Amino acid sequence: MAHSHGMASRKPPGIRLFGGITALRTYQTLVLVLTFIAYTCFHMTRKIPSIVKSSLDPQTKLGSSPWGRLHTKNTLNIGWLPFNTVDGSALLGEIDVAFLAVYSCGMFFAGHLGDRMDLRIFLSIGMFGTAIFTALFGAGYWLNIHNFYYFLVIQMIAGLFQATGWPSVVAVVGNWFGKSKRGLIMGIWNAHTSVGNISGSLLAAFLLKFGWGWSFAIPSLIMVVVGLIVFVFLPVSPEVMEIDIDDGEINAVKDTTKEPLLEPGQEVRHSAVGFLEAWKIPGVAPFALCLFFSKLVAYTFLYWLPFYISHTPIGGEYLSDALAGSLSTIFDVGGVLGVSADLGTHSSLNGNSRALATVTAIIDGTGSVGAAIGPLLTGYISSRSWSAVFTMLMAAALFAGLLLTQLVCSELRGKVPSNASKDVADDQATYTSEV
Repeated sequence: MAHSHGMASRKPPGIRLFGGITALRTYQTLVLVLTFIAYTCFHMTRKIPSIVKSSLDPQTKLGSSPWGRLHTKNTLNIGWLPFNTVDGSALLGEIDVAFLAVYSCGMFFAGHLGDRMDLRIFLSIGMFGTAIFTALFGAGYWLNIHNFYYFLVIQMIAGLFQATGWPSVVAVVGNWFGKSKRGLIMGIWNAHTSVGNISGSLLAAFLLKFGWGWSFAIPSLIMVVVGLIVFVFLPVSPEVMEIDIDDGEINAVKDTTKEPLLEPGQEVRHSAVGFLEAWKIPGVAPFALCLFFSKLVAYTFLYWLPFYISHTPIGGEYLSDALAGSLSTIFDVGGVLGVSADLGTHSSLNGNSRALATVTAIIDGTGSVGAAIGPLLTGYISSRSWSAVFTMLMAAALFAGLLLTQLVCSELRGKVPSNASKDVADDQATYTSEV
């Protein structure tokens, strides 16, 4: 009785209030929709600084026209101190790396916290915190703040809250979907990254004409609304909702008096995997390094592509900041067509779905280190040569390809353990990482 009362108290208040949901398929659909929209909002707010960069640092550039005349970019936009100085690009790069460094470090701890907290509350806190500090960055526009350290600290705290997003949504989805269907589902579901980048770019670019502060304020408000919906309606797991994931029936209809309190292997399933133990799982380390180089490339484009487009003359003319931001979304359109990256399964987990947050955090946390290094180096290198930036990106893409090729070859040769029995394999967890 006490156990049932405890489970009932962990149910989302919206579902407790309305009730009536008993079908497993309905819960799974609700989980996919809510986690998709939630992580879309994380990427929407994460994309904003790359669009606003050109307004903060218009950076007078000279380009040759067909008539040999010199053109100055953004003659009507004087920028925003301290970013409209000679060191503006470097300062913006330092803010990017501060955000991503805290994000990557926070990712490791977020996985552990996510395994031990109610993921609905944990994810909601992350969304509210992200929205608040994203809005505070934009508040500098109305409060006339020109202190570099204000923007630096705000972005660092925002990065800490952003770190809660990916481990949380992956763990919740992992709780509701088995291995047999996860490949296709995750392939479609993982489009939230690109959808978030595209929506964030278009919205921020549109709002620039009203003042760059609005590009932060409106997306923050949207994230607060979505965060409230997640808090009220997100079902974390079948166990909390008292659903039998094997047959989709309510556990309450079973005759629990004839069943043991603990099913065989249940204790293992609900125990959190250790940090070092997770690193030792075959395939985790090389996949994490592959993601390191992949994210170095992806996040350099994420944070600097609109800036590069707006500061590069096309036929002797420069595109507006809003048009450059909109044009940069073409890069993310290709990401919608991608599929999720599956690390695979390993028998050491023995169906431990709670380990998903920890392993996902390790992989994505390592990738986020690369995501921090790329934009930082670009801030310094771009002031000297954009050709050198693209050389760096090509080298990183090469290393990522080599590591991924090694993983594929190892799996094909059977070096990644896959000899577990079919019954055990069907119950193993699949790791996915944000690419």
